[in-house]
Amino acid sequence: QLQASGGGSVQVGDSLRLSCTASSSTGQMAWFRQAPGKEREFVSTIRWSGGNTYYADSVKGRFTISGDNAKNTVYLQMNNLKPEDTALYYCAGAISRPILSALRERRSYRYWGQGTLVTVSS
Repeated sequence: QLQASGGGSVQVGDSLRLSCTASSSTGQMAWFRQAPGKEREFVSTIRWSGGNTYYADSVKGRFTISGDNAKNTVYLQMNNLKPEDTALYYCAGAISRPILSALRERRSYRYWGQGTLVTVSS
């Protein structure tokens, strides 16, 4: 079970920090988001081993993912937020470490949190 928190309503240029904790260990954790009327899309993920991070082009340079494997927790620091970042943000957990070519794909993640809403207004 994944529990995400930290969403809210902010202005353009503001920051938010999302958190997600899994009730048990996972192979990898990631963030996805779904805007109204759109498909759920990959945002970011972090490798527990080595700490490599991966981002969607749309958030690169503005969002930073970090995590604590021992605590089964992942964070998403979101800076310089834009209206197009408005979405329901989902935390996802994989049973095992996805291969590189699949770590951005929804099918690589078995467990999903309930989502936390981020609204950015201008």
